[in-house]
Amino acid sequence: MGLAELFALGERIGDRLVARGETIAIAESSAGGLISAALLSRAGASSYYLGGAVVYTRRAFRRFTTLTADDMAGLRSSTVPYARLMARHQRERFRASWGLAETGAAGPEGNPYGDPAGHSCLAVDGPVMLDRLLRTGTADRATNMVSFAMAALELLDEALAAAPGP
Repeated sequence: MGLAELFALGERIGDRLVARGETIAIAESSAGGLISAALLSRAGASSYYLGGAVVYTRRAFRRFTTLTADDMAGLRSSTVPYARLMARHQRERFRASWGLAETGAAGPEGNPYGDPAGHSCLAVDGPVMLDRLLRTGTADRATNMVSFAMAALELLDEALAAAPGP
């Protein structure tokens, strides 16, 4: 699996979003912008891609979100509940049809919370809500980043297939 396959999936999802007349907003972390890049690889992406952020650090979290300490009560990053919160936040903040979030540890080391390299939590928020925990079993950073982005887009594709609409 490589960038060509990732971008091809992003283009197919873009086609589906256009056909449905729907939009998306992204929050990603360990995928490093690859989810957004894949969705933006389709010409005319501005018709469905409303925006996104690489929320990789606490500073980025403070600058790119409007979430408060109360919103985060009992949560930490790199968890499925945090991914759900970020997907919902992006969807609501951008007034998008869909929100998609990814958070994890690309490697070569795990994160400060004890999650291993290759750990990613993914969530889709919209007419269908799905989430997933991914463990790749590898510490290769670049491989994990592509795997995280691919898994996030596959989860979105699954949600689009399950949602009512055209």
